[in-house]
Amino acid sequence: MSSLYTRSKEYTRSRKAQSDSPPSSPSPIAKTLRHERLSRLEAATNPTASDSSYSDRASGRSSAYSRRENRLATLSSRAEEESNRDYKKLYESALSENQKLKSKLQEAQLELADIKAKLEKAAQQKQEKTSDRSSMLEMEKREKRALERKLSEMEEEMKILTELKSDNQRLKDENGALIRVISKLSK
Repeated sequence: MSSLYTRSKEYTRSRKAQSDSPPSSPSPIAKTLRHERLSRLEAATNPTASDSSYSDRASGRSSAYSRRENRLATLSSRAEEESNRDYKKLYESALSENQKLKSKLQEAQLELADIKAKLEKAAQQKQEKTSDRSSMLEMEKREKRALERKLSEMEEEMKILTELKSDNQRLKDENGALIRVISKLSK
């Protein structure tokens, strides 16, 4: 494993060096790397030639792959646990929020029912008052009519009284005139 690491390190160094310098003949490191790649390719196509080194490499790769998969699995399980925890926290917070809202809703419904009851009571009282008022108004109207009748009767009586007074005064005047005439005749 360390030999692969050093090779890749050298390879990146040689690439940097190659990219920095103008193209020329391949360096000895590049030649050796090319040779190693070709030998690996031949080994892959012809497994009998270097079967043990190939199997070692394959087992090393498979163990590296399995370790990588194990790491990814633990990371994904940790991420799932964290997301599950997050979901659990979110669920709990949403649940507590829902309970708070439900209690507020119940309070609002109770308040609404109380206000409705008060409103109905006020409406009944108003209706009673209006019915009382209407009966009072009817009574007042009756009384007013009776008073108007009495007033009109009294006015008629007043007219009759004034007529009688004027008749009485006229009769008094006539009586006085007659008394004078009689007294003159008796002289």
